[in-house]
Amino acid sequence: MDLLVKLYDVVADADLDRRLADKGIVIRRALAPELDTIRAWIASRFSAGWVSETQIAFSRDPNACLIAVRAGKLLGFACYDGVALGFFGPTGVDEAARGLGIGKALLIRTLLAMRERGYGYAAIGWAGPVDFYARTVGATPIPGSDGSVYKGLLNPLLHAPTE
Repeated sequence: MDLLVKLYDVVADADLDRRLADKGIVIRRALAPELDTIRAWIASRFSAGWVSETQIAFSRDPNACLIAVRAGKLLGFACYDGVALGFFGPTGVDEAARGLGIGKALLIRTLLAMRERGYGYAAIGWAGPVDFYARTVGATPIPGSDGSVYKGLLNPLLHAPTE
């Protein structure tokens, strides 16, 4: 199921940003020379599909990938316009860094970046933690969105090399 977010209602969370900064965590737009590092990091923790979507997000102008970093180490990422224009995601946080608010900060900052690009709404495709998105940014289910733009997605297992 997809969710809809009214970007004009999303507000920054200065307290969360300050708490992360106090821990040395910075949320910022990724830089082009970081692409290979980010792709490898995502591939080792999440999925090949997310690597592909992130690469597309990097091709946007400006780049549509935000990252959470502490002391040169990647802790999380969030993209938009990867699978389709106006879509938030993929997004993920390293297991060891969960519970610090990084996911929430990445979500809010990425949605604000989308609003700055001129979007009025964002879709969150195949939303996993629906309650989190609803509570954090007022996301609501989009009726009839089962499968979303991902309907008919190629199955990588059916395309694995054979010996």
